[in-house]
Amino acid sequence: MAGEIAKTEEPLVVYEEDDERGSKETVLQKYFLQEWKLVKYILDDIVFNGRVSDLSSVHRIRSIDLKTKKIIDKEHEPGGLYILDPQMDKYQEQGQLLEPYLESIVSPLMLMIRSKTIEVGLASDEILEVINPLCIIIYSLVTVCGYKAVVKFFPHQVSDLELSVSLLEKCHGTNSVTSLRQESGGEMEAKCVILLWLSILVLVPFDISSIDSSISIGQYTDVNEPPPLVMRMVGICKDYLSTAGPMRSIAGLLLSRLLTRPDMPNAFISFLDWTHEVLSSVKDDVMDHFRVLGVVEALAAIFKAGSRKMLLIVVSSVWSDTLAIIKSTTAARSPLLRKSIVKLTQRIGLTCLPRRSPQWCYVGNKSSLRKNMSPNASSGIDQCSCDADLDISTSEKNLTFLDDENMDVPDMVEEIIELLLTGLRDTDTVVRWSAAKGVGRITSRLTSSLADEVLSSVLELFSPGEGDGSWHGGCLALAELARRGLLLPISLPRVVPFVVKALHYDIRRGPHSVGSHVRDAAAYVCWAFGRAYYQNDMRNILNELAPHLLAVACYDREVNCRRAAAAAFQENVGRQGNYPRGIEIVNTADYFLLASRVNSYMNVAVSIAQYDGYLYLFVEELLYNKICHWDKGLRELAAKALSSLVKYDVEYFANFVMEKIIPCTLSSDLCTRHGATLAAGEIVLAIHQCGYSLPIDKQKEVAGVVPAIEKARLYRGKGGEIMRAAVSRFIECLSAVHLFLSENTKRKLLDTLSENLRHPNSHIQNAAVEAIRRFLQAYFITGQVDKATDLIMSKYLEQLVDPNVAARRGSALALGVLPINLLVKDWKVLLMRLCSSCLIEDNPEDRDAEARVNSIKGLLSVCEILTEEREDFDLYFPDQGTSLFLMIKNEVMQSLLKALNDYSVDNRGDVGSWVREAAMEALERCTYILCKRELFDANLAIGLVSGIVKQAVEKMDKLREVAAKVLHRILYNDVIFVPSIPYREKLEEIIPNKDDLKWAVPTFSYPRFVQLLQLNCYSRSVLCGLVISIGGLQDFLRKASLSALLDYLQGTLNGESIMRECTLSDDILWVLQQYRKCDRVIIPTLKTIEILFSKSVFLDMEDHTPIFFEGVLDSLLTELKGSKDFSKLYAGIAILGYIASVSPPVKPRAFSQLLTFLSHRYPKIRKACAEQVYLVLLQNEKLVSENNTERVLEIISDTCWEGDIEVVKKQKVLLYQTAGLESWLPLNAMDGVLSSSGDGGKNKPTAVDENASYSSLVGSSGF
Repeated sequence: MAGEIAKTEEPLVVYEEDDERGSKETVLQKYFLQEWKLVKYILDDIVFNGRVSDLSSVHRIRSIDLKTKKIIDKEHEPGGLYILDPQMDKYQEQGQLLEPYLESIVSPLMLMIRSKTIEVGLASDEILEVINPLCIIIYSLVTVCGYKAVVKFFPHQVSDLELSVSLLEKCHGTNSVTSLRQESGGEMEAKCVILLWLSILVLVPFDISSIDSSISIGQYTDVNEPPPLVMRMVGICKDYLSTAGPMRSIAGLLLSRLLTRPDMPNAFISFLDWTHEVLSSVKDDVMDHFRVLGVVEALAAIFKAGSRKMLLIVVSSVWSDTLAIIKSTTAARSPLLRKSIVKLTQRIGLTCLPRRSPQWCYVGNKSSLRKNMSPNASSGIDQCSCDADLDISTSEKNLTFLDDENMDVPDMVEEIIELLLTGLRDTDTVVRWSAAKGVGRITSRLTSSLADEVLSSVLELFSPGEGDGSWHGGCLALAELARRGLLLPISLPRVVPFVVKALHYDIRRGPHSVGSHVRDAAAYVCWAFGRAYYQNDMRNILNELAPHLLAVACYDREVNCRRAAAAAFQENVGRQGNYPRGIEIVNTADYFLLASRVNSYMNVAVSIAQYDGYLYLFVEELLYNKICHWDKGLRELAAKALSSLVKYDVEYFANFVMEKIIPCTLSSDLCTRHGATLAAGEIVLAIHQCGYSLPIDKQKEVAGVVPAIEKARLYRGKGGEIMRAAVSRFIECLSAVHLFLSENTKRKLLDTLSENLRHPNSHIQNAAVEAIRRFLQAYFITGQVDKATDLIMSKYLEQLVDPNVAARRGSALALGVLPINLLVKDWKVLLMRLCSSCLIEDNPEDRDAEARVNSIKGLLSVCEILTEEREDFDLYFPDQGTSLFLMIKNEVMQSLLKALNDYSVDNRGDVGSWVREAAMEALERCTYILCKRELFDANLAIGLVSGIVKQAVEKMDKLREVAAKVLHRILYNDVIFVPSIPYREKLEEIIPNKDDLKWAVPTFSYPRFVQLLQLNCYSRSVLCGLVISIGGLQDFLRKASLSALLDYLQGTLNGESIMRECTLSDDILWVLQQYRKCDRVIIPTLKTIEILFSKSVFLDMEDHTPIFFEGVLDSLLTELKGSKDFSKLYAGIAILGYIASVSPPVKPRAFSQLLTFLSHRYPKIRKACAEQVYLVLLQNEKLVSENNTERVLEIISDTCWEGDIEVVKKQKVLLYQTAGLESWLPLNAMDGVLSSSGDGGKNKPTAVDENASYSSLVGSSGF
């Protein structure tokens, strides 16, 4: 056994060899079930043991998607034979890969079920324990491969019929203990497998009465009744027809095969009488709903399997019941029931019509891509066309003969076709799909004239008044008619216009639209055309459909529609022969390339538009359907896509397209005017890029678009915001082409952009900033500063201190895009204003993080403009170049370093992180500016690196990653070397020159950056950020940072650990002093000290330990006094407890401070303090005399420290007196106790509501 297991664990090696020469097993293992060795081993083990030994392994096998982790022999681990790692439904959509192995899997399992049933017997419950796991495996194959592929390997001896019926009765009485398939015990699977087994066995070619053993022993007396064996099967199946599981449909299959036997007329009539009772007495409850559904499914299966002669007898009564049930409320609520009714209806219709092969049907196309692409494809196609013409002429002769033939069509068929046409309008796709197939099947048995009437009725579904469901159902019906050769080429000119409309079907419904399913179905129709017709019949049709298919493939909003249209085009190219540029277009409109909407619009469509016949249809699709689409993103993309086509016909766009678009900019529909405004700007820009100049009159029309929009007041109301952004983009495009504008128009456009700058929407502001950049460069660069440009500069400077935060945001960005001739006059004032705007505002009501972020971006941009265009700056101020760089060094860099300490918080969270991120990137680029002039010194380097490494060890993953990448770029810049960085080698060791390092992962970044604690110039900054992480609320972050710090403190050399602890303690004291009363840093620092004390850090630093403790006690005295923060108080009390537990001389002072919290106003703090005092006294016997220690501990443990404050104060005084610490008590405390005890206990203290003193705090603290 162990040898077999080891053999199984060997990897499957498939050598590259010719498949034609390889063995069958090698080829199957290479391309089909790759886990066959493991599956075969498991099956052999099951057969060898006679049963499944481990049920859990069966659940992992159920989808035959096994990846072996380990196989353990029973000797080593009982019950653990198969430990597998399954992947969900690996073969679910490719069941054909399992079919070569079905016989090897199914046959031994079914034979085992048969033999075990005979061996164990049906009286014992053990039989179910044996067969249920086996049925789980078999039914799993049924769900993947389908029952038709699996039942072929079931045993089918005549003697098995009674055995299987008895086994089904045994299983029928059991119920599954769980509804989860993964936890199933096999009860449901066993019922399904046995029902499938019976569906094969009832096909035995003998009279069932001759097989039924109950007849031979005299239990069967009435010859007019069905045999008892049949009645048992029918009775069980009736029960299953009322279930919601898969047994319902399998029971219908069994009944259809059993009752349609020639020897079952009585049972057949009896069952139909029962179905009539069920369908005529429908009730409005869940169980009755499933029973009606099961009955209809069974009838549909019977009408599929039964002979026409037998079914014609009962067809009228079944049809009456069907009409009754379709009108019921139960059918109206159940799509599955309506689908089954439609299926039953079409089969009733097929029963009424004789089976025939109409000669008028079109003979389908059987060509292949290889044949069509061969050199002699043209002659072959011509030959096929001749054959097609011959077939059509023959068909016409036969058609004449058939028209003369009088075909008797029952009246019932007309009602059936009407019901199917109604089903094409159903609200559910499954019903429409079933109805479409029914229309195709019934039409195939009609004459050509009647089939043409059916086609006319289907085409009526495409009327404008019909809904999207009717259009979808109509497309499905047309596809079915085409696939079956029932849609003759002579009818294609009537059909194609409706298909073209369906390809572009998109109906607006409120804020969205419907129609993607219609477009997908229309592409399916085109796909069916390509497979059904010869090229001679499809040549003109394909020329009409191909541009529309490619328009949908390139420009549809939904990816499934784009791919469906491309597949339809590919099918037509492959089957219809040499279509012009067909292969090139198929390669361009690839399945994967169409996955991205942007790629489809901007690349695929542009490549296809270069071929004849596509450009103008593409333009019309974008112009009339896409730039007015309800989706804002699609309108923006369509505008860019439209401009990308300009290069193919510039004059057409400059004249026809612009004439269509410009009036649409004033449309009453928001989507239309927004898309038209964007498209107009993009087209004007593209025309200019092609070297074409618009006529003067056309330029005036374009220049008047924005004033006309403002005059119509289209910024107001719903949609004003997106119109503002579109207008900004429009002005940007006009500026890029230097379109002629009058002075009045210039002022209006500039005012428009200034208004957009003040808008609170960041998208509008950004669009306005980009437009201002281009607009001022195009129309306001005159070589000198005049009054107009001076006003622009002063206006934006004033808005930097505007109470309106939106104005501050926009003006800061606008100042960063001004041309240098506007900046040079007041560049000092400008830089100072921007520097002050980068810092937190003094007035809390004026504080805005976005304004500070924009100020940093604007400041950086101004610095780069002034320094990069140095020649222009020296032209204006030849002697001030050095002062500019010194101001950047002394003012700008310092302001940015101060911005790294922006930790503002509002209801959105840590909004200061946006400022810090922008400041780090600005510091990097300003560093490069100073390095070019060699003004970057060591002091600036220390401040720069310290500020960045602090962010690299804080709690936000994004900031840590940004900080590390900024440092990486500074250290390894290929263009500009940054000098004077202390300990550069150590920094390069910590931050290697590698890409894609996971700096956002705490376990990766903290162990590296914590090494900077040993460098004096960086250690305090690193510690300021590190304590935020260690003392923070995120558990994973706390563990990673603490682990990194502890590993660092351990050191590698003798004495290094103590030295690092001493250095760290000094830095912690510096942090406590530097951030005094700043809870953002102090609270996590105290938590960090508490955690380090718990890890025995700082407790063995020799002479340095008392110094550190004294410093901590001094800070605690300041921080805890009057504090209302629970987390700070808890951490401080814990620290006092640790310090009070160490050796003198700091122990008495710490214990004294700790005792003061016993009478704190917050009950929970008093309780926490009492616990710490208790622990301190247990660990330190010298604090209290040995005689009083037990009494003191008793007082602490017996007192309710969360109770009344007056009682607590008395107990505190008693504690002091008992411990002999009266000298530590304040005098007023003793006076209060004596005065309260002088009344002899008559006046009891008034009850005080302990919640009154901190009710607001409790709510915010979570207690």
